[in-house]
Amino acid sequence: MKGLTHRQKEVFDYINEYIKTRKYPPTVREVANHFDISVKGSHDHIKALEKKNYIRCNFNRSRAIEVLKMNDNAKKSPTAKVPLLGNVAAGKPLFAEENLEGTVEVPNAFVGNGTFFALNIKGDSMKDAGILDGDIAIIRHQNTAENGEIIVAMLDDSVTLKRVYQERYRVKLQSENPAYPPIYANNANILGKLACIIRKYD
Repeated sequence: MKGLTHRQKEVFDYINEYIKTRKYPPTVREVANHFDISVKGSHDHIKALEKKNYIRCNFNRSRAIEVLKMNDNAKKSPTAKVPLLGNVAAGKPLFAEENLEGTVEVPNAFVGNGTFFALNIKGDSMKDAGILDGDIAIIRHQNTAENGEIIVAMLDDSVTLKRVYQERYRVKLQSENPAYPPIYANNANILGKLACIIRKYD
């Protein structure tokens, strides 16, 4: 890849593949173990990738590497293959199915740079935002979001799609259906932000 050394390309490809397979990024130590190098060496390679704007990372948090550029193979294709995971509740949270169900092809113009995953929508709590039961939500993997953005959050062993609002001591997850009250949580883990919705018509 242009602008990367051979080892930096290897590290970047490993990070991409790790996220694609496990749906979350590796730690600095896991990168070091994979390439049989020191933690400092791993840290230096990751910092170099960040400096060249291939990734963004926060070394104060574990698993906080965010991919900003696609690899060369992805750039050559007009579509991106996004891994389709289990169902996400658009009402009450459901248990998050971690098994890969396949892939969804999405135009690159719809997703841009970054790492994405897809989830099936079940329920009608987001119907007023135009998100319906049976839709496929394309989610950009990230751990932060602005107030009012539609995100996927993990609550214990469940995931849910809601608008997020950061309050002083908790997080409010707001539905887009007055029949559903907001969910308040102290331990909501943001998994990603909604990029687009795919809907099939029979």
